[in-house]
Amino acid sequence: MDSIVPGRYNGRRALVTGGGSGIGQATVLRLLAEGGFVAAADISADGLADTVAKAASLGADDAARLTTVALDVADEALVRTGVAEALAALGGLDALVNAAGILRSSHTHETTLEQFETVLRVNLIGTFLVIRESIPALLGGTDPAVVNFSSTSAAFAHPYMAAYAASKGGIQSMTHALAAEYAKQGVRFTAVQPGSISSGMTDGSGKSRQSVGPGFPADADLSLFGKLLPAIGQGFAGPETVASVVALLASTDGAFITGTEIRIDGGTHF
Repeated sequence: MDSIVPGRYNGRRALVTGGGSGIGQATVLRLLAEGGFVAAADISADGLADTVAKAASLGADDAARLTTVALDVADEALVRTGVAEALAALGGLDALVNAAGILRSSHTHETTLEQFETVLRVNLIGTFLVIRESIPALLGGTDPAVVNFSSTSAAFAHPYMAAYAASKGGIQSMTHALAAEYAKQGVRFTAVQPGSISSGMTDGSGKSRQSVGPGFPADADLSLFGKLLPAIGQGFAGPETVASVVALLASTDGAFITGTEIRIDGGTHF
């Protein structure tokens, strides 16, 4: 975390979903390290406990500025109560990061409607629900910003991930629509497109159903993934690589960035 900008988030209040593992957790730790007050939300109690422990390793002051909230983004009622709890703890909201999500892989002709809808429910609808409940507070925030999580799969072919690609494409389109709708009210909306990032979602080490690895079909044709390798570096990058970009976009340093997405994939897709 050597690229931290000390004090950039001093007094800034942020809610990060998916904060119990992977990129969400890395984002929580990054914002704390830059001085922010952060509410980490996740469906996994164990994941949140891990985030608390890692925040404590940053220092007592960082840990003191962290609040955790149990939240299933796919449940409308729980989103209402969970976001309200986070806002009460933070005393308002300046930045929202929607990192919660799941990844499922299968042959499309073997995918059930329930499986397809589950991915959409968590990724796309979950993002919408958290945004809807957070907008009133963001309108009263300081330089308010929302960072959503799309994916390189929204624009480039990722085999066996049709539901995931559809959900991330929806998030990307929604981000543009929201940016236009709330521009005059001062709320910025951007999206990141991670690719070739090692996290609980991509390697199967996630601690909850909102961070589960791809689980490719046993007979998957791995040659189809030949174009999905980064052009720079020594392989997949760590989640902190994305967290640093999120920290920029959700800060006042990103004040002139809205209605767009930033691809973070090491040149996987030129």
